Amino acid sequence: MIKLQVKYLSFFFAVISLLSFFNIIYSYYLNFYLNLNTYYYCLISSIFLSVLFFKIKSHEKKFSIFDKILTVFFGYLLIPVILSIPFYFSIYNLTFLNSYFEAISGFTSTGFSIFDNIKHIDQSIILWRSSTQWIGGLYFLFSIIYLIDIYDESFKKSLTNYLSFDSSEIFKQAIKIFLLYSFLTLVIFLVLNIFSVRTFNSLNLAFSLISSGGFLPDNELTNIIKDNSQIVILSVLMLFSFFSIFFSYNLVFLRNRSINFFYEDFHLIVYLIIILLIFLLFFSFNKEFSLNLLAIISSMSNIGFSLKTDQSNMSLVFLILVIIGGSFFSTSSGLRFVKIYSLFKYSINQILSFSKPKNVFMNKLIFTNINFDFNEINKYFLTIIIFIMSLFIFTSILSISGISFENSFKLSILTLMNTVNSSIYGLTDFNFDNLHFLTKYCFILFMIIGRIELLTILLILKKFLFKN
Repeated sequence: MIKLQVKYLSFFFAVISLLSFFNIIYSYYLNFYLNLNTYYYCLISSIFLSVLFFKIKSHEKKFSIFDKILTVFFGYLLIPVILSIPFYFSIYNLTFLNSYFEAISGFTSTGFSIFDNIKHIDQSIILWRSSTQWIGGLYFLFSIIYLIDIYDESFKKSLTNYLSFDSSEIFKQAIKIFLLYSFLTLVIFLVLNIFSVRTFNSLNLAFSLISSGGFLPDNELTNIIKDNSQIVILSVLMLFSFFSIFFSYNLVFLRNRSINFFYEDFHLIVYLIIILLIFLLFFSFNKEFSLNLLAIISSMSNIGFSLKTDQSNMSLVFLILVIIGGSFFSTSSGLRFVKIYSLFKYSINQILSFSKPKNVFMNKLIFTNINFDFNEINKYFLTIIIFIMSLFIFTSILSISGISFENSFKLSILTLMNTVNSSIYGLTDFNFDNLHFLTKYCFILFMIIGRIELLTILLILKKFLFKN
């Protein structure tokens, strides 16, 4: 029997009500009355669901991991319904499917948009689009803590020294995430203002960068970011969604520093430096390095922003960076660098063990004393297999729907990795509004599949296909 822990979802409906109230105040302050009523509808609906879900009593004291996975999946389906209300009841005559598509794209921090011309949209709707990303990033981070039991011990050790995650420890980490997430959003907003980015644009970009989202408050990034200093600072700020949400906190506040709390971020720093050096030495002859810097970090952090420059010849390289992704406890997607590195090192050691059987090969991550066991390697391998299967299935669906194979392949990667289409991937002018309604439903499903860890898909299938 499926048991959903709806009290977990009540918190996010409360956050939606706060964002709705903020948009109402913003609309009154700047005299944007065209879509004002839509935020009242959203406010009332979210408060109602928040109270209703909080009041529902569950007789279960402990939920299984399958119940938790389905709760998270149900949240990815239901929460965007409330987030789509301002789109659906706005003056832009969007169908429910288009409104839901926009909300799902924001909530999963993907950034695919139905709107062709952002300049023709009310500023309050633009802010709401960015807000859907912000709450989606928060939901993703909370879900990692909520589903922590499906991950290996090394990832748990990078979060806490506690041996088990009881309800009090989960609550403690969730509060820490909320405060860090909100504080870092404020930091990004203030830094962008210091570098002369317009306040409205700074606020929307802050929501996008911290959540690894893809929505822009303008048609082109070049209308917002205009000089090299702004390009560099935007690139640096993207790293907030590349590294762990706890990285800056642990650097400042952790007294008894253990390497377990930093091991993944240390690997990511080395990975980032190597990629930047490769591009600096081999791919920066004909253009300023700042443009490559933006494209590299934007891809690695699964944001996807780019300036209007011709980098289509490098699209495959950027897509590979998108697939690898960032930190486990960040808002970025991807397969995760540490997983790929661990699997690669383990495979090399296995091959060498046959050629040099007398040697001892340690499956240990550099910079740490952490060894990964065979069960963890199996999980990493299954994650890659599921990704390849999902990529093949979705590419086939898009090809059948009339999209060229190249664009289908690129869009499948970007969808599963929750990264917006842009000029660096050769997809800047792709129109989502003209897609067949079944194709849009497929995009919605695979955006959600990309946001929840691919391993959870296997666990769901195991639950329903193998009863024992």
